[in-house]
Amino acid sequence: MKMITLEEHYSDQRIMDENSRYNQNRPPMPPEREEAMKFLMSRSFPGPELLDFEKRVQYMDKNRIDVQVLSVTTPVTDLVPPAEQVRICRQANDITKMHMDEYPGRFMGFAALPMADPEAAAQELERCVKELGFVGTMLAGRYKGRFFNEEEFFPVFEKAASLHVPVYFHPALVPMEVQEANYMSDAYSYIVGSELASAGYGWHSEVGIQIVRMILSGIFDKLPDLQFISGHWGETIPCFLDRMDIILDQEITGLKKKVSEYYKEHVYITPSGILSTDQLEYVVKLMGADHVLYSVDYPYMKPDNVYEFLMESSLSQEEKELIAYKNAEKLLHIGG
Repeated sequence: MKMITLEEHYSDQRIMDENSRYNQNRPPMPPEREEAMKFLMSRSFPGPELLDFEKRVQYMDKNRIDVQVLSVTTPVTDLVPPAEQVRICRQANDITKMHMDEYPGRFMGFAALPMADPEAAAQELERCVKELGFVGTMLAGRYKGRFFNEEEFFPVFEKAASLHVPVYFHPALVPMEVQEANYMSDAYSYIVGSELASAGYGWHSEVGIQIVRMILSGIFDKLPDLQFISGHWGETIPCFLDRMDIILDQEITGLKKKVSEYYKEHVYITPSGILSTDQLEYVVKLMGADHVLYSVDYPYMKPDNVYEFLMESSLSQEEKELIAYKNAEKLLHIGG
């Protein structure tokens, strides 16, 4: 069975060097923070595997993955000035296209966008889709502490809707003030708090909130063709949809539909390499198999049972095909 995965990261030394020039201006971190960051990087950062496409293709072949949708890991940071963000993101997207051309049929691309300049970001998304053949964009975290439901970012989503390409929301570092307030404690080490604030929970809560904020902003009433993708089995939100419908009802929100209705119509969920049978079955029951996609989160996650997990599940053959490739082909307009 064909398989398409959608949350697959890579980097390029040129892009890393561009960011390093500006990251040198970052204020010094407290010693405990610096120690925790070094530990976390040594423990989970895949390093050379982000750059190595030979190993990537070998992994894909071994796990029967036909196509990866590539996204650049941290194309720009908040410290990069707006004009430079535009230039670097354009460079990053051209490099993604280079890899697509180097391995015909094996890779598609999600655009890296300069969210410091939303109008330029919308123009770059259009270039990527119309000229480079990309299939959407991936946005990570916030921009300088601001969630993307703010009005200034609307042109990006308006462009995505007009191009009929999805926006994949991905985790990023939680703002320090949120980390300190919600995740740090004298009861455990700073390293434990840092893990809790990142991949342990904080990242996922942030992305979940991002999508709920987008719904509550009324963006789907304004842009009914807009579609989102949410990894890590929906970033904590699916199990709270019933609760949100009760508390955030239409009398309060003023929206045309319930929160859960927008979510189920406009959000696609992927596992991001968390191959949990319980979560797969729950999400398929909640969302329907037609709103579930497949993803590995390579090379941050490298499970060796990608194909077997889905094929050996209790889902029907039709549901397996939808998740493995048919939903992706329809959403991304890449089917034959």
